Amino acid sequence: MFVILTNNGGLDEKYIRMTETPVERLVCGLAVPTITIMLISAIYNAADTYFVGWIGTNATAAVGVSFPLMTLIQAIGFFFGHGAGNYISRKMGEQNWDVASTMAATGFMSSILTGVSLGLLGLVYLEPLALSLGATREILQYTCDYLFYILIGFPWMAGSLVLNNMLRFQGSAAYGMIGMISGAVLNIILDPLFIFVFDMGVSGAALATMISQLVSCCLLLVGCTGKGAVSINLRRFSTRLVFYKEIIRGGLPSLFRQGFVSIATICLNHVAASYGVAVIAAISIVQRVTIFASFALIGFGQGFQPVCGFNYGAKRYDRVKRAFWFCVKLSTVVLLLFSIAGYIYASQIIALFRRDDLEVIQVGALALRFQCLSFPLTGWVIMNNMMLQTIGKAFHASLLALARQGLFLLPVLFILTPYLGVLGIQMSQPIADVATFLLTIPIGLSALKEMSEDKV
Repeated sequence: MFVILTNNGGLDEKYIRMTETPVERLVCGLAVPTITIMLISAIYNAADTYFVGWIGTNATAAVGVSFPLMTLIQAIGFFFGHGAGNYISRKMGEQNWDVASTMAATGFMSSILTGVSLGLLGLVYLEPLALSLGATREILQYTCDYLFYILIGFPWMAGSLVLNNMLRFQGSAAYGMIGMISGAVLNIILDPLFIFVFDMGVSGAALATMISQLVSCCLLLVGCTGKGAVSINLRRFSTRLVFYKEIIRGGLPSLFRQGFVSIATICLNHVAASYGVAVIAAISIVQRVTIFASFALIGFGQGFQPVCGFNYGAKRYDRVKRAFWFCVKLSTVVLLLFSIAGYIYASQIIALFRRDDLEVIQVGALALRFQCLSFPLTGWVIMNNMMLQTIGKAFHASLLALARQGLFLLPVLFILTPYLGVLGIQMSQPIADVATFLLTIPIGLSALKEMSEDKV
């Protein structure tokens, strides 16, 4: 039983800071740890791919095929973490500490119970799960070996994401950063140890991830004892429908966003499989590369979310809008610079993961260059999605979360690939990005207009 105490004095100080500090300075201060946390999450994914790449193309493809399960775990963690965190942020803005504490316990325990249930289900149906994710008979054993340990770690992998996100929405992302950094460093140390020294192959990569995530979860629980953090008292765990309605309201966009990443990746794996293991490996490497920039962007947006939540709850709509436009402008500039570098050095970047396979490098480099053409547009999309989610506009936030991977990527993928082959796979994501950007324009401007019309 965890009983974590807090004090209202620290919470009152935080309320003043979140509603009075200039938003540009506040967002940047909160974004540093959240960007770091998200980049660390990307390192978790990329580290396994990098070290497994030394084993061979089949092993690289197997880790790539397993990626949808990792995104599913993230989807569960973000669903409960963002759903509870959004509500906690607004209640802190209203200075309602008791209700915020009940939501914290409910969100955390719900993620653990869900992780246990889904993890056990996956272990029972391990081989069918691997095949459904897109594994071919050629890489099936590699995939099962990797999935086994990831499924065991499902509960605390999801739970650590919930704790991290709840701390972030409270404006205490630095505590989360410490826990996540510790886990990432441990993962990088354990990967080569288990893979090569103990000769465990892909199983070693998954075991390293499982152990490092457990350490992160424990450290994040300790971080919840920090000054100004909402208490996590498991005796406050509630099954009342009102709390789950709020979790669904605030977390559904994240579930859709990450869930459809998983679904889209499964579809990409199945489509790519018909063109060979090298294409599967190439597409999975591109996903790992672009996830660095995507996660950094999401981390920056997560620095904006507590500012948005606190000030929306305090009815300081002028501060919400100023913070939003600051984030859109800065993220677009940074993404443009990243895209230029990615376009120029695409071949060298892909070669870092699979230097001995020319086909993997050629397929991956072209796919990466295509994505770099549309990537600067995603700053506008992500910031709108996060603003809508934080202020409780669940329908529009969910629609935008569905759009990139669900409404647009999958139809484009299945339309282009029969005519263009591998080129259709490579072009699908940037076309979906452009379509999502266009959809976001009227939705985002409408929400900003509503805040302008409300009394401040």
